[in-house]
Amino acid sequence: MYAVFEVSGMQFTAREGDVITVPHQQAELGAKLDIDQVLLIKKDDQSIVGTPIVADAKVEAEIVEHGKDDKVLIYKYKRRTKYRRTQGHRQDFTQIKVNKIVAP
Repeated sequence: MYAVFEVSGMQFTAREGDVITVPHQQAELGAKLDIDQVLLIKKDDQSIVGTPIVADAKVEAEIVEHGKDDKVLIYKYKRRTKYRRTQGHRQDFTQIKVNKIVAP
């Protein structure tokens, strides 16, 4: 069984036991996270599609790690004007482990 759910405006697909990387969440390590924005649940041969979310469905997860992604370089350049700008950015992330998918 797997589920498609939404966290911080982004959609993710996960099965029970998967560890996935999501945008930074304000919680401590080991904290439980209940995600109720479930868009789709797929069991063996049956699928439940929400309109837009599945009622009484949730994904129970646990926070495993916080961290920062690799650096992304932003480079601006305009020709013939000696204009060059370089800027770097590292996005925060949280890794969660999906413990259970609760279906209606």
